This record gives sequence, C-alpha cells and structure tokens, in this order.
Amino acid sequence: MGDTRPAIRDAVQRTGTRRRGAVVAALMLSMALAALDSTIVSTAIPQIVGDLGGFSVFSWLFSGYLLAVTVTLPVYGKLSDTFGRKPVLIAGASVFLLGSLLCALAWNMGALIAFRIVQGLGGGALQGTVQTLAADLYPLEERPKIQSKLSTVWAVSAVAGPALGGVLAAYADWRWIFLVNLPIGAIALWLVVRHLHEPDRDPISPRPRIDWAGALAVFACGGVLLTALVQGGVAWPWLSAPSLALFGTGLALVAVVVAVERRAAEPIIPGWVWRRRTIAAVNLALGALGLLMVAPTVFLPTYAQSVLGLAPVAAGFVLSVWTLSWPVSAALSQHVYRRIGFRDTAMLGIGAAALILLAFPFLPYPGEAWQPALLMGLLGGALGLFQLPLIVGVQSTVGWAERGTTTASVLFCRQTGQTIGASVFGAIANGVLAARLGGAGDLDSVARDLDTGTAPEATRRAVADAVHAVYMGASCAAALAFLVLLFVAPRQFPVLKD
Repeated sequence: MGDTRPAIRDAVQRTGTRRRGAVVAALMLSMALAALDSTIVSTAIPQIVGDLGGFSVFSWLFSGYLLAVTVTLPVYGKLSDTFGRKPVLIAGASVFLLGSLLCALAWNMGALIAFRIVQGLGGGALQGTVQTLAADLYPLEERPKIQSKLSTVWAVSAVAGPALGGVLAAYADWRWIFLVNLPIGAIALWLVVRHLHEPDRDPISPRPRIDWAGALAVFACGGVLLTALVQGGVAWPWLSAPSLALFGTGLALVAVVVAVERRAAEPIIPGWVWRRRTIAAVNLALGALGLLMVAPTVFLPTYAQSVLGLAPVAAGFVLSVWTLSWPVSAALSQHVYRRIGFRDTAMLGIGAAALILLAFPFLPYPGEAWQPALLMGLLGGALGLFQLPLIVGVQSTVGWAERGTTTASVLFCRQTGQTIGASVFGAIANGVLAARLGGAGDLDSVARDLDTGTAPEATRRAVADAVHAVYMGASCAAALAFLVLLFVAPRQFPVLKD
C-alpha cells in the first residue's frame, strides 16, 4: 500500500481552509454590524424624532453608542486574552443583538438612547475581537488579505448604510434599521459557534483572575471624560459648572484607575501598553488619525451642501470617495512595507495625508465638486498606506496572550481621538464663524439657514473659512502623527515569529 500521509495532510489542510473561510465570513458579518450601525441610523433621524419626539436629546443616539463602545474596548481586549476570543465575541454579539431588538421596541427617545447604549456595550466586543481574530487566523505574510477585506466592509457600509437607512425609514418603518441586524447577527453567531475552535487552556494553569475593580474604574473614568468632551460646547458651555465638574471628576477617576491597576495582578490596562515604544507610538499615531478623520467625516458634508450647493446625495458621494480608495491602498500597502518597513510606510502615508489636508484650504471658492472629491480620493489612499501597516505591525510584535489587549488599546486611542477631534474642531469652526460674522453663531444653525436660502453670501464664505480652519487643524494632527512615528517608534518593529 502507498503512503497515505500526504493525502491525509491535504485533507486536513482543506478542512482547515474551509473552516477559516467560514470564520472570516463571520468576522466580516460582525464587522458589518458595527460599521453599518451609525451610518444607517443617521438618515432615519427625522422619522425617529417624528415618532418618538425628543429632538433636543437625539444626538445621544450617537454619543451614547460611541461612549459605550469606546470605554468597553480595553475591558473586552483583556477578557479575550484571558478567556479566548470566541466566548468574548459570542457574548458581545449577543448583547449587541439584544440591544438591537430593544431599540426596535423603544417607546420613547429616552428608552431608545438607553438601548443604544446596550448596543454599544456589545459593539465594543465586535470591533476589538474581530480585529484580534484577524491577526490570530493569518500569519504575518497573509494578514493584509483579511485586513483589506475588513476595510472593504467599512467602505461598503459607509456608502450603503445611509441609503439603506433612508429606504427602510421611507418605505417600511425606522424600527427595521435595528431589526435588520438580527438575521445578520444570527448567521455570524452560528458560523462562530460552528467553525471557530481555539486551543483548550492548560488544565494545570492557574485560574485566571479578573480585574473587576479595574474594569469598573476604566468604564467610569472613560464614560465621565468622554461625556465631558462630547457635550462640552454643545449641551453647556466649556467653562460652565457641569463641564468643570465632569472634567474634575474624570481627572480624579484617572488617579483611581492608575492606583487600582498598579495593584491588580492582571490589570485591564497593563503598564506595558505604554512602556513598549512600538505600542505607545502606534497608540499615539492612531489617536492622531482619529483626530484628523473628524475633518472630512463631520465637516465635509456641510461644506459640500452649504458652499458647493450640492444636494445631500451628491454631498455624500464627495465624502464616500475616500472610502473607496482607502481599502485599495491598504491592500497594496504590503508591497511597500515589505520593502521599507512598517514605520517608514506609515510615515510615507501620513506625510502625504498632511499635505493633502493642507491643500484643502487652497481650493478655489466656491469651486467644483470634483476638486474636494479628488482630494478625498488621495486622502483615502494616503491613510490606507498609514493605518494598515501600523495595525499589522503592532499586532505582530506581541504573542497571542497579549494581542487582544494591544489591539484594544490601539482602537481605544483611535476612538478617543475622534471624540476629542469632534470637540476641538467643533470649537474651532464655531469660533471662526463667530469671528467672520461678527457675533455668536454655530455651524449647525448657519448650515440650516443656508439650506433654506435665507443666509447671505457672506455666511457662505464664513462656512468655507470655518471648514478650511478645521482642515488646517487636521493637517497639524497628521504632522503630529508623523513626528510621533519619527521620534518614538523604532525604525524596525520587533516582529515575533508566528
């Protein structure tokens, strides 16, 4: 009889490949849930407010979800390192789907906001654990494949989410924007339960200890500080009593977090996250990425409608261009970082992004739609060259037992950067408007006046100046990321063998 070992080995390999493909499909579906969530809700706000009321607080539908996702990322990262990715992903997806069902059953705006927070508590597990599993499933040479797939999910969601939300709100009912999550999530859960198999824990290893005190402290600290950033200058003035009280409480909780984590045997946020140069540099660089992303995502649609005079759909297209070039650039970045390294590739991308953002204020007034669209396409290409090498690189410097915590810290810093950016750039834009118009004013009210045709040309120019100032600030954030990589990150990442 011939040797059957090659045939057995090939069969095992085919089985493993099929199983990994099923898990990748589950990861993409899970990522789609998180990616679609904010974009699909935004276009249904008029119908939601018309049905439930609560116009004065509807912004918390987004803020509450964002807060819950951000503050839970470090907790889920540590739990996935302690107990494995599978139970954390299953638990997070289950909580997210429960929140989706409750949102569909909401009877007033307060209930809907509360259930959106429940969704966010599960969304933190989806974002962090999916990115961690992507690194677990593929060796370093193949990780760009899965990362480009996940980037494509975000790109498709950014384009399809608003359209799908508008269709469901107009022709069905706004509650379907939450109910549609249930079948997608059920398929993802079934694939994970059926096909994701992780090695069993060593039975003689000590029972893992959960830092519940640290988790609670991190959750409270993050929630208070992010609430202060999100609501400052919006719900109350920056120097008002509520704002100062929240910031003071947040700083006190920072001290509590440090004290609790230094004594914990297995801290939620271990000190090595900031003591290792590579991880610290990537955290800071991607925090700056979150900061600069606010300029196009928040302010470009207003610019396109108020200054260029585009309809909402056309304005959305100007913004969506970068979601198409970003995943393409990310997929091709492996050919660059294999030649010049992770750090230098990221520096190349963020350096180009700084110049592109700096070019935006020099666009002619009022200009043509293709001009900002061209810049957005170039910006997406530059940021794809920046973000993916950093994520792949930093995940490759740690072993399995530290990868969840590392990935969560990176995503946490990026989310926090976005929150800070929304507050800082919002203050900049409103300050420029007040200076140009000779008095108080904010971008939202001015944009509404322009939309109704009641504002003069000077107001349109003021909006253009305000958005230009925001893009200048975003260019400074990109330059900051470049300097962090230049002076903090090692030239060669200390990659571990798979």
